[in-house]
Amino acid sequence: MVVRQETHPGTGAGAWPPEFREAVESMHAARLRPEVFCEEMPAPQRIAPYSAAMSADVTVDDTDLGTGRIILLHDPAGNDAWDGTYRCVAYARAEVDLDLITDPLLAAVGWSWLTEALDAHGATYLAASGTVTRVATESFGGMADEGGSAQIEVRASWTPCLPATAEPGTPLDIGAHVEAWGELLCTAAGLPPVPEGVTAMPSRRGQRGSGH
Repeated sequence: MVVRQETHPGTGAGAWPPEFREAVESMHAARLRPEVFCEEMPAPQRIAPYSAAMSADVTVDDTDLGTGRIILLHDPAGNDAWDGTYRCVAYARAEVDLDLITDPLLAAVGWSWLTEALDAHGATYLAASGTVTRVATESFGGMADEGGSAQIEVRASWTPCLPATAEPGTPLDIGAHVEAWGELLCTAAGLPPVPEGVTAMPSRRGQRGSGH
């Protein structure tokens, strides 16, 4: 798959430093569940000197259950707020049962979906932060028959880093972070966990835009 390169105006797409290019390649090598339809999207150009982004929909039987995006930012000079030179920024939104929206633990559980997924996929990170939002919608008047709906939104960012045991010069692998984000999307959408011993398939990236 051709990697979309987004940089500041005037820098040129070929201006990506080798370490960021390797990080983006590992990002696109992530293995996601077949329910996750993932494709590239334009990345923000003003937050960091270099960035790349992906979006995804969780789809089962032609029904979209959740959506999200993940952005990889890189500032070779470092960023004090990140405590590093890279930053992952992620978003996930999914429909949930209306009865769950009043559960006071829902937000904390939603955040744990992310941190547990990062840990489960062996993604080393620090300085994680974010928000979990619960949204309930009720219909009235001529739309009263449609009933209510509820959504959960997780917005998060964290700094990917190398394990303490990594050898000097080891490239940063973003694949595990993308896989954790994909698991967050599926968990929020209510999909059951992949059974132990079953390997996730490569993501069908770009399928929606390919005309297939």
